[in-house]
Amino acid sequence: MRRLFPVTDQTAPAAAPAPQAQPGAPAHVADLVDREWTLDELAEAYAYPAPLTTPAPPATSDAPHRWLRANMVSTLDGAAQHDGRSQAISSDADMRIFGTLRGLADVVIVGAETVRLEGYRPARARDAFAARRAADGQAPAPVIAVVSASLSLDFSLPLFTSPLVPTLVLTGAAASPDRVRDAEKAGARVIVAGDGPGVEPDRAVTALADMGLVRQLTEGGPRLLGQFAAAGVLDELCLTVAPLLTVGSAQRITGGPVVPDPERFALAAVLEEAGFLFTRYRRI
Repeated sequence: MRRLFPVTDQTAPAAAPAPQAQPGAPAHVADLVDREWTLDELAEAYAYPAPLTTPAPPATSDAPHRWLRANMVSTLDGAAQHDGRSQAISSDADMRIFGTLRGLADVVIVGAETVRLEGYRPARARDAFAARRAADGQAPAPVIAVVSASLSLDFSLPLFTSPLVPTLVLTGAAASPDRVRDAEKAGARVIVAGDGPGVEPDRAVTALADMGLVRQLTEGGPRLLGQFAAAGVLDELCLTVAPLLTVGSAQRITGGPVVPDPERFALAAVLEEAGFLFTRYRRI
């Protein structure tokens, strides 16, 4: 993996001193060219902003209460999946970054349809991140938080019955009481984050942050990411651009109604391996 070119963090204050290396990058950048990065080096490059505060800071504070990043993959022609799954357009390096982002997160937020299509399992504890997570006061593995209005989920799956840390289910106040009881009976914790049938994005991320889950990661799917983006709660997008063309009519990385005004994000970092670009964009 190599750094494609230096990137200035356009989200930093204008008066900030010029960094010695690309923001978020390990100090020994020159040594990282054209070799496989260690997981610890990737963790340094993808570290969450600090500090993130728990509980919520006063209104006069500049410290964010939580940080929501998304991790998605797309082909050159905009497909977020092939034959219904994202694995076909991924790569070994992409999966290492996928694992690193999970290793840094307090919570992984995912839509119910993605849980079904991708066969989600509980997040596992990994030795490579154990010391870092312990130092940051994190659980051994991130919590999985499933967003579902209908709660049409198979609660007999290991994701609900045998996670290392209990799985959360985010839903609306109009959710079926029977399905709520099924989820809780399986061992999941149900969080109401909306007054109607669905989840309100700002309430969802705030509820998680109030639980101490401030380092937030979403892996989609496209409809969920579209809701987060449209609501203005997405802080960072980690987007892998795969050097592939799939043609067809596959879903983009976001789905949903068109927003009135496109929101501008600033390029924060670019890595490259075997033609795959690993980009990070932050909301301005």
